[in-house]
Amino acid sequence: MKIYVTFGQEHKHYVNGKVFDKDCVAVIESQDAALGRKVAFEVFDGVFATTYREDQFTPEILKYFPRGLISLEGS
Repeated sequence: MKIYVTFGQEHKHYVNGKVFDKDCVAVIESQDAALGRKVAFEVFDGVFATTYREDQFTPEILKYFPRGLISLEGS
């Protein structure tokens, strides 16, 4: 399952050479939604806007995030 994480205007995170901010959507591969949210809280210190389960995320959302999807994997 994938969990998608969006960020607010003032949120900026540097994770192993990757920048996660208001212009991208982080993608977390996880066994289930609860574990994916737990990873988001740990990695981003609870500082993010919204999480979406795979079944909630639609491609139309990406029009607000010009940098697109960035995988947390390998971070």
